[in-house]
Formats: sequence, structure tokens, C-alpha cells
Amino acid sequence: MKLWDKGTSLNKLIENFTIGKDREIDLLLASFDVLGSIAHAKMLNDIGLLEDRELSSLEKELKRIYIEDIAKGNFTIEEGVEDVHSQVELMLTRALGNVGKKIHSGRSRNDQVMVDLKMFMREELFQIAKLVAALFETLQKLSEQHKDVLMPGYTHTQIAMPSSFGLWFGAYAESLSDDTHLLSAAFKIVNQNPLGSAAGYGSSFPLNRQMTSDLLGFESLNYNVVYAQMGRGKTEKSVSFAISSLATTLSKLATDVCAFNSQNFGFIKFPDELTTGSSIMPHKKNPDVFELLRSKANKLQALPIEISLITNNLISGYHRDLQTIKESFIPAFEELKLCLQVAEYAIAQIKVNEAILNEDKYKYLFTVETVNEKVLSGTPFRDAYKEVGQTVESGNYEFNSELHHTHEGSIGNLMNDEIKRKMESAMSPILDSAFQNALETLIK
Repeated sequence: MKLWDKGTSLNKLIENFTIGKDREIDLLLASFDVLGSIAHAKMLNDIGLLEDRELSSLEKELKRIYIEDIAKGNFTIEEGVEDVHSQVELMLTRALGNVGKKIHSGRSRNDQVMVDLKMFMREELFQIAKLVAALFETLQKLSEQHKDVLMPGYTHTQIAMPSSFGLWFGAYAESLSDDTHLLSAAFKIVNQNPLGSAAGYGSSFPLNRQMTSDLLGFESLNYNVVYAQMGRGKTEKSVSFAISSLATTLSKLATDVCAFNSQNFGFIKFPDELTTGSSIMPHKKNPDVFELLRSKANKLQALPIEISLITNNLISGYHRDLQTIKESFIPAFEELKLCLQVAEYAIAQIKVNEAILNEDKYKYLFTVETVNEKVLSGTPFRDAYKEVGQTVESGNYEFNSELHHTHEGSIGNLMNDEIKRKMESAMSPILDSAFQNALETLIK
């Protein structure tokens, strides 16, 4: 079944090529297609295009599909059926006859797939936000737990100045808070209703777009119907930048872990059940989980570029090119969620080396501390710098590992409470959204 079928047949090779992976991918959109159809049917009834008994029949059958088929994993898109929209309408028509054929009045597959995608993205961003919050909490807990444990800081991959595990864990927590600001911005873009824009030019029916927005829990509408269609691809691109930002943080964290876990550093270690071995070297305990986390996160960072290349030369209006985005975009959510789950689980079991700085090779970490002590005693900075540099060159440098860092964000003042407030501010537009309550009300 094809919603555009006018009685002519399509070459099988061309049909398979144009459908692509839609039947497989659209299964993830099925529940949202049904919810969107319930809201649309209610609106059609409100403007007089469906009688009360017709609305009642459609609602009953749509809820049956949602509860009995989709929720229980029994929903399939049949061979020869083009996509999820066609499948749902086919099921309605089989069950209700002509009443099922009325459901498409005032909408196009263009706005239908957009509302499905936006509802899918909204739910996925909500789930991602919860996983980010869990990882953030773990990092902050570790930061406080190890705030007094010193470790080397590096610039140019050279030993530089004293750092601490409190700073290191806390840095990634604050990085997540900035990522969440992007996530929140993407959520706001997603949380606008395109339904009622039809093929991108509206409808001569007196549609009540505010009504469907309220029923589906959208914060507002994509008001301009042309822009509502232009938002396809652009919305996914905006979300992909948020995904990429989170992936950047995960990738850098994984890279640090892989380095710090090696024998050359020896800063951290993990329980044996989180490492793998070698088929030939019996001593090996490899951080494969973080190497794979890094590669998967790096792959996710390519997503905005891929979407840009698909969309950047399209004129306004719908194009079939946009279908291609779904094939890499929709699976990216599951990939990111898995990465966040694994990162939180593994990082929570990290063991830190509390005696790193006992090794002589780290004594030069404290040269800046020595310079600063001289400055505080009245020596001009440049003279103090030269004096300490000369003692290092002559091999006579003696260090004092006692630290007095008190300014905001330093070793002695991590500002974790302030970072937490920043995260809460970034997270609240997502986690405090009322869209789930609206959808639960709609399906009851």
C-alpha cells in the first residue's frame, strides 16, 4: 500500500531503492505516529470533518494498535507497505472501512513524518538528559571524594603543574553542563509542532493547529508552514550538534582514561571484570571498553557533517533526500545512550593512585609554586622565574609540595556546588517539560 497510489505500478528495483530502510527504521516511530493520528483525529472532529462516532471508532482502533500491537512488540510494516504512516492507515481502513480513509484529511506524509520525528527526538533527548544527569552526579561525587589527591597536570603532553583528581573529575562534570545547554537548546527547537503544515503550504481546511500542539504536549508551533517543512533536516542537524558535543566530552574522557590506565602513567586502574586480556601476553589488562567508547563517540561527532552534506544544497520544500538522514540519525540516539550508560558504570568503579607524586620525576610540577612563593616574598616575577629556572638547569631544585590554591575553580576551591547549579539550570527545560503528561492523557 502506498498513500500516493493512483493505480499504476512501480518498477520493483526503483520501489526498493526509494523505500530504502524505512520499513525497518519506522518501527521506532510507530507509537508516535499513532499518538499524532489520535490528536489529528480529535482536531478533525473539532472542526467538523469527523463525526463523533467516527472519532470514537478511530480513537478506539488507534489505541488498540498502540496498546496491543506496538507496546507488546507485535507491530510490523508489511511487505509492499511503504512506511509506518501507510501501515497505520491500512490497519485503520481494514478495521473501519471508509472511516479509516478519512484520517489523512488535512495532512501530508511530509508533516506526518516530521511530527513523528519530533516526538521521537523529544523522548530520546529526555532519556539522554537523564543519563547525562547520572554521569554528572557520579563525576561530581568522585570529584569531592578525591579532591585532596594530587596528580600531574600536563601541557604539550609534558609535566606542567599540580592538578588533582578532584579537578580532573570535576572538569568533565562541568563539560557535561555545557553539553547540556546545547541539548536543552536542541530540545526547544524540537518541541515545536509542525503538524498542520501538510506538504509545506498549509491546507484549505480550517485546521486548529494549536489544538494538536496542546494535545501532543508541544511547547509551541512551527508557525510558518513553509518553515515547518524547511525545518526537516535543520532540526536533525541541531540535535546532532548536541549529540556531537556530548560525544566530544565522552571521547576526551575515554582518551584520558586509556592513557592514565597505562603502565607509563599508572594514575588509575579498574576491576579486572572491566578489562580484557591478550591472546599472547598474559600480563595484559586492556581498557577495551574505553577504546570502544572513544571510537563510538568519535563516530557520533561525524553526524552533523553527514546531515550538512545531505541538506546544504536543497531549495525550500520537501525533497526525498531527507529520508536518507533517518538511516544514520535515528540509530545515533541508541548509540549515545549506550555510551553514556557504559561511561557512568565504568567510571563509578575507577580506583585512583593516591601516591603518584612520590616519584622524583614529578618534582618539577612545583616550580611555579616556588616562583610564586618568591614573588610573595617581594621578588619580581621575572627575576623569580629566572632564579628557579637556573636551579632546575643546575640540578639543585628543591621543591615544597605544600599547596595554597584558593581562587574559584582551583585545587582548593572546586566550586562543585556552583557547577551543579549550572547543570540544573541547563537540565530543567528538558526534565521539567510536561510533554509526557500530555501524551499519557492522550492515550488514556
